[in-house]
Amino acid sequence: MLEQRIDEVTKANQAFYEAFGSLDIAKMDRVWAHQEYVTCIHPGWTLRSDWPEVRDSWVLIFNNTFSMQFELSEVMIQVAGDMAWVICVESITSQQSDEPQEAKVLATNLFERIGDEWLMIHHHGSAVMG
Repeated sequence: MLEQRIDEVTKANQAFYEAFGSLDIAKMDRVWAHQEYVTCIHPGWTLRSDWPEVRDSWVLIFNNTFSMQFELSEVMIQVAGDMAWVICVESITSQQSDEPQEAKVLATNLFERIGDEWLMIHHHGSAVMG
């Protein structure tokens, strides 16, 4: 049972990064719980809370980015009942202008099992220096 849930959370986390990398708001809509308690903290940003505000942050990122690629490392997944969290390092290559930019971000992704789906309820990214 635990192995199955870890596999489900792994797939939910992959769907999040596929949505992020595709810069497709419809895909991002599908991976998040549309609840007032969802939260998101992008590196260098203030807290966004409630689904409309969280969604608007993704729209802003997607509208100002030409491409984004992720390579994940140091992935740790924990499941406790209907809650799960993923901690990982995102190695990101993005393009917002002529020159590609590279960054490392330490991310925490929190998922809640709602019905038979694992949906994101929190994403927090912090830049890794050096």
